[in-house]
Amino acid sequence: MPNLRTLQEIKDSIDARVSDSSTNPIVLEEALEIIKISLEDVIRHSGAAGKNSLIASQQLINILHEVVKSSLVNEGVNQNLIHPHIGQSNGEKTLAGFLKFKKQDICVFPNNKVPRIESVDFNGLYNTGTTEPYGELFSEHILSINVRSQLSSLSNNIDTMYERTYAEPLNLHRRLPKMVLGEVYLISVRELDAAQVTLNNPVYKPFTASTANYLEKYLKGFSALNLRTSQRDDDFKYERVALVVVDFSQSPVKIYTTTQDLINDNLLPANSTASMDNLNYHGLTRTLLDVYEKRFGFGILS
Repeated sequence: MPNLRTLQEIKDSIDARVSDSSTNPIVLEEALEIIKISLEDVIRHSGAAGKNSLIASQQLINILHEVVKSSLVNEGVNQNLIHPHIGQSNGEKTLAGFLKFKKQDICVFPNNKVPRIESVDFNGLYNTGTTEPYGELFSEHILSINVRSQLSSLSNNIDTMYERTYAEPLNLHRRLPKMVLGEVYLISVRELDAAQVTLNNPVYKPFTASTANYLEKYLKGFSALNLRTSQRDDDFKYERVALVVVDFSQSPVKIYTTTQDLINDNLLPANSTASMDNLNYHGLTRTLLDVYEKRFGFGILS
C-alpha cells in the first residue's frame, strides 16, 4: 500500500507550489489537478475531518489565486502592482465600500495614483471617525478579482451564496462606480459521497436530475451578474464573471467550457436556455483589462 500523505504534508506541498509560482506560473488545468489530488489524498488519510480541514484552510483556493495572477501578467500587467504578490497568500487588501470594508482576494494597484487617507463614516456600518488608507480616487482605479468555490453539493446554501455574490459588487460600486471587478467561481458537478468519505474512500456520486437543475441556476444566476458596462443602474454586476465548472471524478479533471459540453453530458435540463457564453475562465482577465483601459486609459496597470 502506498504511503498516505498527511494533512500537513498536503498543506506543505500546496504552499511550496504557491511559493514556486513566481518563477513557474500555475495554469488552470494544473491547479484543478492539485485540488483533486489533494482532496482525494487527504480523504484517504483522514476521512471527512481531513477534507473539511483542508477546505477550511483556504489553501486549495490559494492555488486558483495564483492562476489569476499569472493570467494578469500574461496580459501585460506589472506583477509588482499585484497584491498579494505572486507566490504569496498573505497581503490581501481591504477596501471600503458603501456599506462596509471588504477584503479582496487579488488587487491590481494603479501606477498613476497615490493613496490618501479618507474618512468613510458617512453611511453604512462605519463608526464615526473611521478612515480608510487608500481614498476614493485611488480605490476606484484598483482592479479587483475575487475567487470562490463550492466543492460540496451544488444545492448547499445556494440562496445565501448568490445573495452574497450579488451584494459584494453592489457594496463597492455604490461608492466606487467606475471600479472594475471580476469574480471566479469554481463548482464541482460530481459531489463526493459523504458516506464513503467517512470510510476514507474518495468516491463521487453520479449525476442526477437535481444536479442539472442546480447547475442551471448557477449559469443563469451568474449570467445575470456578468458583463457590467454601465456605471448607473447595474452596480450589482461584475465587469466579468468566470464560472469554472469541473468534474473532479475524471482524470484528468474535466473542465466544461461550452454549453454544448454540458448538454453532451446531460448536465442541463432538457430545453434549458442556460448558457456558458461569456462565463468561461479563459478570456476573463483580457475582458477586465479591456474595460479598465476604456474607463481609465492605457498603461496604468503595466
